[in-house]
Amino acid sequence: MKITIAQLNNTVGDIDGNIAKALEVISNEKSKNSDLIVFSELFISGYPPEDLVLKGSFLNACSEGLEKIVSFSKDINTGIIIGAPIKEDDKVYNCAVLIDSGKIIGISKKKSLPNYSVFDEKRVFDPGETTQTFDFRGIKIGIPICEDIWKPHVCNQLKSDGADIIITPNGSPYDRYKRNLRIETAIDRVKENNLPLIYVNQVGGQDELVFDGSSFVINSDQSLFLKCSSWTEEIVNLDFNIEVGFENVGDNYKKSVNAKDELEDIYSALVLGLKDYVEKNNFPGVILGLSGGIDSALCAAISVDALGSEKVKCFMLPFKYTSKQSFIDATECAKNLSIELGSLDIENSFNSLETVLTPFFNNLPPDVTEENLQSRIRGTLLMALSNKVGKMVVTTGNKSEVSVGYSTLYGDMNGGYNPIKDIYKTEVYELSKWRNSSKASNCLGPSGEVIPFSIIEKEPTAELREDQKDQDSLPPYDKLDDILESLIDYEMSISEIVKRGHEKSLVKKIENLLYISEYKRRQSAPGVKVSQKNFGRDRRYPITNLFRDKN
Repeated sequence: MKITIAQLNNTVGDIDGNIAKALEVISNEKSKNSDLIVFSELFISGYPPEDLVLKGSFLNACSEGLEKIVSFSKDINTGIIIGAPIKEDDKVYNCAVLIDSGKIIGISKKKSLPNYSVFDEKRVFDPGETTQTFDFRGIKIGIPICEDIWKPHVCNQLKSDGADIIITPNGSPYDRYKRNLRIETAIDRVKENNLPLIYVNQVGGQDELVFDGSSFVINSDQSLFLKCSSWTEEIVNLDFNIEVGFENVGDNYKKSVNAKDELEDIYSALVLGLKDYVEKNNFPGVILGLSGGIDSALCAAISVDALGSEKVKCFMLPFKYTSKQSFIDATECAKNLSIELGSLDIENSFNSLETVLTPFFNNLPPDVTEENLQSRIRGTLLMALSNKVGKMVVTTGNKSEVSVGYSTLYGDMNGGYNPIKDIYKTEVYELSKWRNSSKASNCLGPSGEVIPFSIIEKEPTAELREDQKDQDSLPPYDKLDDILESLIDYEMSISEIVKRGHEKSLVKKIENLLYISEYKRRQSAPGVKVSQKNFGRDRRYPITNLFRDKN
């Protein structure tokens, strides 16, 4: 039997587009005599569909799309496994549908509905109640869906039901810890049941989630037969023999892909997440402020790598505190990336607003108010440019700043998407250095040094007052990030973090900053999730919150 893995980039809600993409693959693979084509989880609706599943018209449209696939299969000798939400009576299931010769010959219903981290499937789906194998051309196929293979009992029951092979459609989003864990988990299921396994995952960005693909195949002896590419669509054909397992891979495909550097994976995730957010939402390009600092420089590089330099426009927004070196660095960065750099001086705007406000400030001394005013002028100008030309503003605050509120609402937080929202400041430096020496396969930008070394080596500053440095109000970023990761990603107690070598007073200060900045994060732009716990879908803390760890 020739089986085809269809690792594709579909779009939530674009049912017609997803069906067209599926039919194109089915037509192409028909000519290659494929017996069975496997698509990813909820391919017809896109994954995750979230509350769209609660809408009757959406479910009807998915049903009509499924009928198109079934009807198309009448005149071809190719079976299909494709995911769709299906309503039966008053229940809605996350299903994988097995189709052959114009008929639905099996429907697998997802049993283990994830309800943690970024997942809310129990909110919108009902769990399948029983396992079932399906006879496809003399081979019994078990079709657990995504989370089902993380629960041993599902695959164990499929083995008891007589399955010859496990084929699992997935919508498994990327984070930096997951890819090897997927393979390890699948190997455990193979070991327990002595059954070969095909794991098909989607690829592409969906709001804050990004899917890496990385589909794979494991033989019954627990050997990794092949691993598909990451961060790109891929169609792979392989032969399956019920007696000996997987044999040949079509089109001279390499049976395994070399492991990628972790920084390459993270950078690729940021690029794909931004690219799909911009393109799937039909923005013609992006605008961002290029300050001469490392955060905006990295975001500019990501934007060019995602969209190409012709779709990226940058602006300096200088004031009297902007250093000569910042002008030099921003100009060189724009030149390296082959992007246009405009300049909008904010001094007149600031002076005008200050004149209006001064009578109401009652002779109070300058403070953070004036700093925030600079930031808000910049944000307003960038949004005005966005409104006029339709391009989306990319906002550039890293996870360290977002965590402790070192950002201005309606100022530097303005924008439609933040590619480094889940990237700590120390990681910003690591990724910048990596990008200057490497280039991922999904990047459109130039090779070589794109972020000037002078940006990487200089002390970070917001340049909102004379001689301002980040370290005036924040601890060194290596300390800050370790404390933040402990608090956010691992939910550690104060005492546990102190044992890592940090002063208790500092840890408590950072914890307080983290909590009191929650209201800002609720109003921030979405951004790519790459960590164990990002701000947004992953972490849901109350805004009004007086709890502080006393230990």
